[in-house]
Amino acid sequence: MMVLGIETSCDDTGAAVFDGKKLHSNVVSTQLVHRDFGGIVPELASRSHIRLILPVIEQALKEAGVERMNLEGIAVTAGPGLAGSLLVGLCVAKGMSLSMGIPFIGVNHLEAHIWALRLSHPDIEPPFITLVASGGHTQLVRVLGWGRYEVLGRTRDDAAGEAYDKVGKLLGLGFPGGPVIEKMAAKGNPKAVPFPRALGSDTLDFSFSGLKTAVLNHTLSLSPEGLSAGLADITASFQAAVVDVLVRKTISAAVQCRLRCIGLAGGVAMNGVLRSRMTAEAGPLGIGVLWPDPPLCSDNAAMVACAGHHYLSSGLNSPWSLAPDPSLNL
Repeated sequence: MMVLGIETSCDDTGAAVFDGKKLHSNVVSTQLVHRDFGGIVPELASRSHIRLILPVIEQALKEAGVERMNLEGIAVTAGPGLAGSLLVGLCVAKGMSLSMGIPFIGVNHLEAHIWALRLSHPDIEPPFITLVASGGHTQLVRVLGWGRYEVLGRTRDDAAGEAYDKVGKLLGLGFPGGPVIEKMAAKGNPKAVPFPRALGSDTLDFSFSGLKTAVLNHTLSLSPEGLSAGLADITASFQAAVVDVLVRKTISAAVQCRLRCIGLAGGVAMNGVLRSRMTAEAGPLGIGVLWPDPPLCSDNAAMVACAGHHYLSSGLNSPWSLAPDPSLNL
């Protein structure tokens, strides 16, 4: 079944073509305009999606060597995300579905991130633990089966990627903060500043707002010269605090559930320190660690097409009344 995937949950406009076995194309257009504001501006994001969505779809079809008439279904992100951005993708998916006489299905963005693991590792089979960590979400999920999930823990405030972005902005490093902080942290001492870790022995939930505040208070205690000289140590110490919490809680979840496989998903899964630490600490316990290929970690339509293909090929589809749900739960 040839499925077109559409992703417009935040600021990345994506389209992909997937037939259940082969990913024929995966096109993503990233909106650089938000860098000037130090974060995503919802109104600008939705306007950019309107301008980009049709050219991105056409490029995905061209790269796949597929004509519109060959499509048999459409999968589109229905939530969670920015309401205006989600609406653009849904309207295009419904319009194409109606005009072409093919079914469409709304896909949960968080579930799609989990399916990205299947694209990179076709042999992976439930049950396993997945850490979904991105700019908008941080969740620990027990994958009981494809389409069957149990959320074991979630962030109570800032997501891990959001903390990276906010600290990056705080330190004047620009947006997004993840890549630049990781690069600068490689030059610093991760033990230089004893930033707090919100662990808690009785929960698998996360919290990163206190860490963000600790970084702010530390920078306020420094002179401009001291801050400039200690930037590498600050970023390294901040990153170490985030990674410590993510690794400890994820491995704890795998041990508690007696599962031998951990999947990393979402934009934060591209962080090399997280991947190496998770692998190093899970390995001696007999737990394997997998993550998607880098292009499939950040927001993309391939993962949406993969998840949507699972449901569409089973005869499921969404009603015309489907509306975007910015707070959609897994």
